[in-house]
Amino acid sequence: MQHPLEFIPMNLRKPLFYFFLIFTLIIFGLFSVLDQPLRTSAAPNGIVSFELARTLDESQSILNSWDENARLFAAFGLGFDYLFMLVYAAALLLGLLLAGTNKTGLYFSLTNWLGWGAFAAALFDAVENYALWQILTGNASSSLPQIASVCATIKFAFLITGLLAAFAGKLVQK
Repeated sequence: MQHPLEFIPMNLRKPLFYFFLIFTLIIFGLFSVLDQPLRTSAAPNGIVSFELARTLDESQSILNSWDENARLFAAFGLGFDYLFMLVYAAALLLGLLLAGTNKTGLYFSLTNWLGWGAFAAALFDAVENYALWQILTGNASSSLPQIASVCATIKFAFLITGLLAAFAGKLVQK
């Protein structure tokens, strides 16, 4: 299987990676600020608590712990996250592409597969955000928190595995 960004010329891979990495870190820092009003006793991890709430009761408890200002921060964050998906996915895709360059065998195949996983993580994030938006705007059904939680779990699994594999590239010989 070929990496999804294999078509990018070798001389552009590193500069593009650094661009998207820096952009990812800037947006992540902004999200840290946006998340502060969302941290309550019902949502100790802010928006992540909302993402991982598995039941409608748990989601409603989190929403009830947020004032109107916090709900606006959550709404803005969910919308802004669609830009972030593109940026973090590009950074991870490029990081995995660079990590797999000049490698062979299992590690090369793994970085290619996980490149597709980074793309999938963004898609799961999009579905998760749609479900969370529906809950936030009062259009909740009992299945939406489950959908959001499953999608968030899969997203985090792909992202963490991809990051670990990209960092492992320094340890793996050709």
